[in-house]
Amino acid sequence: MSTTISLKQAVTARVSSIDETFRHLHNNPEISWKEVQTTQYLAERMHRLGLRVTTFDDCTGLVAEWGEGSPVVGLRTDIDALWQEVDGEWRANHSCGHDAHMTLIVEAVESLIASGYSPPGTLKILFQPAEEKGTGALKLVEKGVVDDVDYLYGVHLRPIQEMKGGYAGPAIYNGAATFLYGEITGVSAHGARPHLGINAIEVASAIITGVSQVHTDPRVPATVKMTMLQAGGESYNIIPDKARFALDLRAQTNQVMDDLLTRVRQVIDGAAATFGATIEVQQGSRMVAAEVNDEAKKLMEEAIIDVLGEDKLEEAPVSPGAEDFHFYTVERPQIKATMLAFGCDLKPGLHHPHMEFDQTALVKGVEILSNVVIRTFAKGK
Repeated sequence: MSTTISLKQAVTARVSSIDETFRHLHNNPEISWKEVQTTQYLAERMHRLGLRVTTFDDCTGLVAEWGEGSPVVGLRTDIDALWQEVDGEWRANHSCGHDAHMTLIVEAVESLIASGYSPPGTLKILFQPAEEKGTGALKLVEKGVVDDVDYLYGVHLRPIQEMKGGYAGPAIYNGAATFLYGEITGVSAHGARPHLGINAIEVASAIITGVSQVHTDPRVPATVKMTMLQAGGESYNIIPDKARFALDLRAQTNQVMDDLLTRVRQVIDGAAATFGATIEVQQGSRMVAAEVNDEAKKLMEEAIIDVLGEDKLEEAPVSPGAEDFHFYTVERPQIKATMLAFGCDLKPGLHHPHMEFDQTALVKGVEILSNVVIRTFAKGK
């Protein structure tokens, strides 16, 4: 690692900057596709470093580049916040750790520059919008910004139930997630004459029962459940003819998700035929399961050991939670990618309105990500 000062020294000298960066991003959350001020702030930080910055006319987010030629090593962070109720007020809230992810990536780049490092290729930094919508990564793929990327690294804080502070894993095996939205149309009737109607609630009940009996490969975790059902009105003596519902499907592999989708649609079609109802179904956003590259995973593992020690290296967690980072490798299979699983005593859990974590741990996260960049360039293509 040929640098003017050691990487560790460069990161340690940025402790106060890491804290300031995090606090700014934490206190200025913006929801998916509306990360306007966040994009501007990040672009200004990258411009000050002398990096080439690309923003987009039709969406938020940006790409910054440092160096020239190949190999092309990428760092990616999500930039959006959730919209949720916090102490009785609905507002944007960074309860998924994206403020920390941005901080880690920004400070890793600044630490590399401060250390005197110069990449023997191109370092490409992706500040990706709308991860919480599951559509941000696909937008950047569509724009072609990862077409030349050889290696790509992401990061996600892990809940304390999964990983304690001071530990890290070289990958995250996120599962696939798909959402179905449906509308049932039956026949309205008097409550005393149910035989003259088609009760939309009963149709929905048949779907609930049916999906609970769907079986896929038992070696691969998979679930499906109804998460929204709206039917009926103010008059309780009317058989409702309309119902709206949503289904949440999860599977640990993309192959099992395909099977699950097929079987759930068969259940819905069967319920419609049994009751004589009409059911219109639309598929919402779909998040793919992780496709982790062994070479990238090994490089991340080496970086973790170098920074934290071998005793703090954890197995890569398997998570039912979805992450749109994995669209990059599914859509562009030539990319060698993995995500750093970063333990920081995060509690009570991701997406909790009062989620908190040990912010002092960010220093080690910055060092790990900086380290893996240097290692990857040293390896080359």
